[in-house]
Amino acid sequence: MAGKTIVYCHGFASSGQSGTVKRMREVMPQARVIAPDLPIHPKEAMDLLVQLCRQEQPDLLIGTSMGGMYCEQLRGYDRICVNPALEMGETMKAHGMTGTQQFQNPRQDGVQEFYVDKALIKEYREASEQRFEGLDEEDRQRVYGLFGDEDTTVDTYDLFHQQYPYALHFHGEHRMNDQSFMHAVVPVIRWIDDKQKGSERPIIYIGIETLKDAYGKPASSVVKAIRLLIEHYQVYFVAPSTDHAATESWLEEYVNVPAWHHTIYTYRRDLLYGDYLLSKEKEGDTMATLLEYGSDTFKSWDDVIDYFSHLGGQ
Repeated sequence: MAGKTIVYCHGFASSGQSGTVKRMREVMPQARVIAPDLPIHPKEAMDLLVQLCRQEQPDLLIGTSMGGMYCEQLRGYDRICVNPALEMGETMKAHGMTGTQQFQNPRQDGVQEFYVDKALIKEYREASEQRFEGLDEEDRQRVYGLFGDEDTTVDTYDLFHQQYPYALHFHGEHRMNDQSFMHAVVPVIRWIDDKQKGSERPIIYIGIETLKDAYGKPASSVVKAIRLLIEHYQVYFVAPSTDHAATESWLEEYVNVPAWHHTIYTYRRDLLYGDYLLSKEKEGDTMATLLEYGSDTFKSWDDVIDYFSHLGGQ
């Protein structure tokens, strides 16, 4: 996202000074991250965001929880909604978010607490009912919904997925932490960044059998390797057609977001067009450079990491 502008919409009782904002700026130092303190009243918050987006024309919006509700409604931009509270009024009621509330992070105006009554809950209910309003087919393709599989606060996956095709689960709770940000949000940011640039990274195909140890668990250094590879390469995972269900389950558990829509089922790996093919299987002539996992050169995933580290993204 070098040279681009990102607007972050924080969650309920948070602020633009949250740890998530700090981490975003660390991970994307060449991007401009704008994170306003959102007003408590939803109409004021939406008015602020609409005006900000008109002024800044951001390349990407990211919203979490309540911010995800706002983010979804800001038409015409690429967006990532993390655990979006699409039924915010009902969520507040269900979790007893009434009475005096403390802000979880410092705010620029110095205010430390606010009060939630029935009237304010009604405002949020009315705001959430604006979801999907004015949605068209072009906009459906510009929004990703990320939903924590351990979120006990909000569950709007089905509601979101009825309207948007890009809805996926990640390993995490309602509150986004560093792990969920790095392993779930950052890969999606890269997909969006590549699409905006019209750029194509070198392609690596990875045979599913290379990922597992003798017990069916991730082989040593696999997770580390995937994290490093997706920074510079377009990574696809390859498995036999008959293993669809088992492969999908394994990848969802151990690889998660990077494998979403990046899995290929085929018995003809030799026909895969790309730059590299990492495989244990003996292949004939291939359309990608074959890296034989288990050979003297690639005995382990540490050898794979070393090999690609020297290539520098080529």
